[in-house]
Amino acid sequence: MRASYHEELNGLLDSLQHMAVLVEVAVSEAAASLLEPDLARAEAVISNDSQLDAMHEELEYRCLSLLALQAPVAGELRTIVSAIRVVFELARMGDLAAHVAKIARLRFPDSAVPDSLRENFSRMSEVCVAMIQLANQSLKDRDAVAALRMAEIDHEMDHLRRDHFGVLLGKNWSGSVEQAIDVALLGRYFERFADHAVAVARRVIYIITGQFPEGEEWPNA
Repeated sequence: MRASYHEELNGLLDSLQHMAVLVEVAVSEAAASLLEPDLARAEAVISNDSQLDAMHEELEYRCLSLLALQAPVAGELRTIVSAIRVVFELARMGDLAAHVAKIARLRFPDSAVPDSLRENFSRMSEVCVAMIQLANQSLKDRDAVAALRMAEIDHEMDHLRRDHFGVLLGKNWSGSVEQAIDVALLGRYFERFADHAVAVARRVIYIITGQFPEGEEWPNA
């Protein structure tokens, strides 16, 4: 029975990794539909978000079942409780990708991103993809050292966000109020995606080491 239990626990972590891959695809496609207006891509991201929501419910149920039926202790308990939080973070990241795609759909066939911010948003999307890839790889390899790099990567997102505001609030901004609202929301969506990725890394480190990373760059989540 214990062998079966550990197989189920490993299967749970494999499912988390699969969900992370789907989130990576979602944010990549959402960004592509935004920067190179593509209605079909945007619609696909929005439609596929229901799959991530279903995975969230399924994986949370599996975690709760393991807690109720197997009475896990020590590292096993730490893993299951952390998995509940990780699946929540991944689901929120999927929601944010869908929000980006909805703005892309709303402004199609035009782009919601003005030329002055294309490079900024392009790099934001690249950072988000790098962060979810790192989170997934560190979970797969049980690599706390790799996960610790997440906070460093998040610093770049912070710089990009400041640059974004610099353009939006600068004297040379010539966009409309509607465009300003769009880019302010989009910047916030990418920033929150990065925050959730950091939270995933924090939980991965806890699973592996039994301790949460400390420092101002690590949210107390």
